[in-house]
Amino acid sequence: MSECTHDCSTCGESCSSRTEPQSLLKEHHKDAHVGKVFGIVSGKGGVGKSMVTSQLAVTMRRRGYQVGVLDADVTGPSIPKAFGVHGQATGFGGAILPMASKGGIQIMSTNLLLPNETDPVVWRGPVISGVVQQFWTDVLWNCDYLFVDMPPGTGDVSLSVFQSIPLDGIIIIASPQELVSMVVEKAVKMAEMMEVPIVGLVENMSYVACPDCGKKIHLFGEGKTADAAKRHNLPLLAEMPIDPALAALVDAGDIESFEGDWLAATADKLEGK
Repeated sequence: MSECTHDCSTCGESCSSRTEPQSLLKEHHKDAHVGKVFGIVSGKGGVGKSMVTSQLAVTMRRRGYQVGVLDADVTGPSIPKAFGVHGQATGFGGAILPMASKGGIQIMSTNLLLPNETDPVVWRGPVISGVVQQFWTDVLWNCDYLFVDMPPGTGDVSLSVFQSIPLDGIIIIASPQELVSMVVEKAVKMAEMMEVPIVGLVENMSYVACPDCGKKIHLFGEGKTADAAKRHNLPLLAEMPIDPALAALVDAGDIESFEGDWLAATADKLEGK
């Protein structure tokens, strides 16, 4: 056996260093405090992950918790806009300070690092994954609950989050269409591969409530998320409506003023974790 160079890529030996799996989990900043960490994921884009993340953060904040949102959707960040947070984050001693919303929710996003928040992020995958890791390792979080708003799909950034951030669980977001079965399947299988617990499913855009009579109108037909949840033995945590008033609040950067309680059961579930 030749002398070990500690470079497994050039070595053909089957030693303990090669055969024993190495954890890729990263520690948060030594001066940070982070309680529970939950990822908000989906198998595709456009289902409302950021909307659910924002409302869930507001719901937990209203219950008296310190809450943070790590915006891992590096190329399509929307969390700062929803909370009306603008400007550039600052730091000291190699640490980054998260910015805070009007209600005290801590936020870190690429939009808070750019000179102009409308500048595109034209970075390759490894750079984007590195930035997301830094949002975990270099930011001075002080929160009981940290929500990670994931990018769509199961690519580099999602893999980086699953491998480097110690998630206590994930919440899968879906929409009512038939396609949801495949979308949920992908997200569930990735979570199982990475051995991350699944808290449950949330169906977004489930219905529109008639402004006159309150009747639920299912624009996309009856949702299929309940069937998908049952098939995977997972709870359906919420069925959220399409609400023009809520969309207007997001556009105005005032998500913290929403009055819906659609995610109350989801919050209950997280408090029990």
